[in-house]
Amino acid sequence: MPLSPADLLIRAAAVHTLEPGQGPQRAIAVRGEHVIALAPTPDGLDHLVGPATEVVDEPGAAVLPAFDDTHTHLIFAAYSVHDVPVHHARTIPEFLDLIRERAATTPPGEWIRTTTNWQELNLLEQRLPTAEELDRATTDHPVLVKRGGHNDVLNSHAMRLAGITTDTPQPEGGIIERDERGRLTGRLIDKAMALAERLLPRPDLEGRIDGLRLASRDYAATGIGTVRDCMVPVEDLDVLRAAREAGALAVRMRALVSGFGARTPAEIDDLLDRMEPWRYADDAWLRVWGVKFGIDGGIEAGALDEPYADRPCYHGHLLWEPAALADAVDRVVRRGWRVGVHAWGDRGLRTLLDVYETVLQHHPGLPQGTLVIEHGGLARPDQRARAVRLGIPVTVQHPLLHDAAAAQIRAWGADRVSDIFPLREWIDDGALLTAGSDFPVGPYGAMTSVWGMTTRQTVAGAQGPGHAITLDEAVALHTSNAARLLGEHDDRGSLAPGKLADLTLWPTDPMSCPTEHLAVLRPTLTVVGGRAVHDSREGAAR
Repeated sequence: MPLSPADLLIRAAAVHTLEPGQGPQRAIAVRGEHVIALAPTPDGLDHLVGPATEVVDEPGAAVLPAFDDTHTHLIFAAYSVHDVPVHHARTIPEFLDLIRERAATTPPGEWIRTTTNWQELNLLEQRLPTAEELDRATTDHPVLVKRGGHNDVLNSHAMRLAGITTDTPQPEGGIIERDERGRLTGRLIDKAMALAERLLPRPDLEGRIDGLRLASRDYAATGIGTVRDCMVPVEDLDVLRAAREAGALAVRMRALVSGFGARTPAEIDDLLDRMEPWRYADDAWLRVWGVKFGIDGGIEAGALDEPYADRPCYHGHLLWEPAALADAVDRVVRRGWRVGVHAWGDRGLRTLLDVYETVLQHHPGLPQGTLVIEHGGLARPDQRARAVRLGIPVTVQHPLLHDAAAAQIRAWGADRVSDIFPLREWIDDGALLTAGSDFPVGPYGAMTSVWGMTTRQTVAGAQGPGHAITLDEAVALHTSNAARLLGEHDDRGSLAPGKLADLTLWPTDPMSCPTEHLAVLRPTLTVVGGRAVHDSREGAAR
């Protein structure tokens, strides 16, 4: 009985399946959502070509599985689509001009918000703008300048609306920055950001869906097929469902619901109650993965055992009392969900491991991947050994280190920064390690991340080159390891008959091209579930 034709057949110089023990193939066939066949010769699947089969014949190209970004913020990216693109500025005057241009077309009184994916030390002045400077761009609009996930800067109009004055007390777990004369600079760090962000108007549903459509397409254009979004407000789950129903998602979405606003047992239980309808949802494109907490701050507030280089009496911030976080995590896992916790400094990671060990004592036999370390930036040898012993996976993000290296060196000193993300040691110690971007702190992009993990290059030069890993290992962190973390290794992460057809086509073979080319290498085709979600080939249908 003849086999049904394939929907898609790709012939290439190499099809890297990432199946253990299998060398490169030369042809791959897809029917519906799944891979149906592979062949070691370009013509080995020609019998599957039918009248409607799309044949992609690229003798110089290579195929890889689509990549996972296991720690990113697609929701932030979707918001930023319509924000002032200050990431293009190279000086503070350019930065202010971009805000001034937006103010000229924005009705007075409406909020103006910036994109988040930039670092002040990459500006000529190597600092954040101040409220006083933002006032020069506009006093008719409240302005919120957002940098990454831990810092906001407000103009005076925005501070008035937020009720922030020199008498406003410091919120627990946050900082309202003042200068040496006690004046407000406009900068809010960590928990203090909520004072202003609660006032931001939420865009309408149509605008949110459009933002997700554009942002997810851009992820796909870099070779990413699945994102694990580590900060999804629970109310945005309905927005994601609407985007999925509208066909707007170009990548698979695995959502960690933000637990940052839930502090008391009652608030955590309410959050879990709101998540309950998602427990049994079976959609390979959109799933709720679990809950995200944070044990410490970020670049300027990660909790360290030794003081900061630029502030001798400062050790960063712990955002939870350990016993309270242990109770919060316990409540989540008792309801059958998983937990990822941000830990950046060595004190933060040590405290988190104390919390996780307490939870594991209460729940022996929890499956690996129920409890995850997000970042583990400054992981000491004893902490790595302890995490491996406890079976705790780790997500790492070299793009974060790449863009934030200068700021982190100023805060921590060069020696500690060179030891951020000790990838070589994590792998050698036997950890389940996966990779992501932490956009908007770092840029997303499949090969951008691979290049960084193999070279350790950053905006401040190579940091800790001894921690670099091999190309094969770096690719695995975004593919097979990522699928294991998500519990989807039977369906994704490699290319084999019966697995989902999540694949990428590259114009040159990433596994053998010069390393320096990887930083800017992008695929010509990204396929998710047998559907082309990105196609830049000349003459390809759009």
